[in-house]
Amino acid sequence: MTEKNDREWQYTSAAHDAVDERHHGSINMPIYQTSLFAFETYDKFTAAGQNQQNLHVYSRGNNPTVRYLEDKLAELEQAEMAKCFASGMAAISAAILSTVRTGDHIVCMDQAYGPTRMLVTQYLQRFGIESTLVDGRSIDNIRSAIRPETKLLYLESPTSGMFQLQDLKACAELASSRGIVTIIDNSWATPVFQRPLELGIDLVVHSCTKYISGQSDSVAGVVLGSERLVSRIAEDEYMLFGGIMTAATAAQITRCLRTLPLRMERHERSALKVANHMLGQPYVAGVNHPALSSHPQHELGLRQMNGSSGLFSFESTESTEKMREWASRLKYFKIGVSWGGFESLVTVNPAGASCRAGARSLIRLHIGLESADDLIDDLDQTWAAVQDLNL
Repeated sequence: MTEKNDREWQYTSAAHDAVDERHHGSINMPIYQTSLFAFETYDKFTAAGQNQQNLHVYSRGNNPTVRYLEDKLAELEQAEMAKCFASGMAAISAAILSTVRTGDHIVCMDQAYGPTRMLVTQYLQRFGIESTLVDGRSIDNIRSAIRPETKLLYLESPTSGMFQLQDLKACAELASSRGIVTIIDNSWATPVFQRPLELGIDLVVHSCTKYISGQSDSVAGVVLGSERLVSRIAEDEYMLFGGIMTAATAAQITRCLRTLPLRMERHERSALKVANHMLGQPYVAGVNHPALSSHPQHELGLRQMNGSSGLFSFESTESTEKMREWASRLKYFKIGVSWGGFESLVTVNPAGASCRAGARSLIRLHIGLESADDLIDDLDQTWAAVQDLNL
């Protein structure tokens, strides 16, 4: 995909920090493993209590280790402010709840993350908040779904099942003209390959559990955007719901963030090699990867992303049972939820999956940091072992 001039800047941003004299020149940010911060005088305690988002009183509000990670993520996303949460879903929920109230309406992508769809279509109904799920590949579909009471347009581009895109610039312009807030889940592309704020989107959410962590050892999320919007979330949803990130988790993710641009390039390169290989397999009906020229939205991807990640899917003419047997025999691919770590993963017909006409099963692959050639050999040799099974 199109290369942008800031790739080298991203390496430096992720890896470099000025020496901080407060921490004796430590090359890493220390872990402030504390629940509270004490004060020399009551006047200082009172002043800090009136500015808890910038000063340190209690780690439920602002912890130095977490704040350090927030500032690094905001720099990479080119956001004014970031707020980290205990999970991706905590970040998504806080962002959504910050924009709506009783009587409001949400337009959400029909291919969005399953729990997100459950939140907007089921849970929020108890509070009198309605929603409409739409196929976001068409801006006309989105425009038609908007009502006078619509307050939020929730996007996920690319989606993580069929890898459908939305035109982010067009969505931002449409929403802005109607006074609607836009939120996007940017977990697939990360700030390395897509920065939606530059296209006019209001808030970006990430599951840091995925590529930002990249080690499959942390569960976390983040909301990024303007100081006006994110500070409101920090004061309300963050403080009141308590879905906070711990200092230990922030330190783990900060360590991993140093290598994010490097890891993303490896995931991208290997996934494209595997995806192109899968195009030629007799049991594959189609490959869903926006960086492939065969993807129907490939040109849109070139306009709004400058790279791709390691997650894609393909549809098969074989039965679900046969493809699950194939997946169970793979050597290098583990069967498991999530994605974005160092390991390669496979799922067959994940929850909510749907296929195009003529296909019988949907297989999602996450290409990790192993040799792409080894992964291709594994896929081919395992298929040779199961192709004649009557399943």
